[in-house]
Amino acid sequence: MDFPRLPGDEGTTTAEYAIGTVAAAAFALALLVLLRGDAIGAALSGLVQRALTVAN
Repeated sequence: MDFPRLPGDEGTTTAEYAIGTVAAAAFALALLVLLRGDAIGAALSGLVQRALTVAN
């Protein structure tokens, strides 16, 4: 189905993809900074250690 476009509406899809890509990159960067912190690293390490000791 082809919808009529408004004048000056060209390129909006490209702009939406660009905004989504920038938002995803910013989220990935924030997650990377959060996961590289000492507290989170220690918590994840403790979780893995506990999972390995329960399995034995």
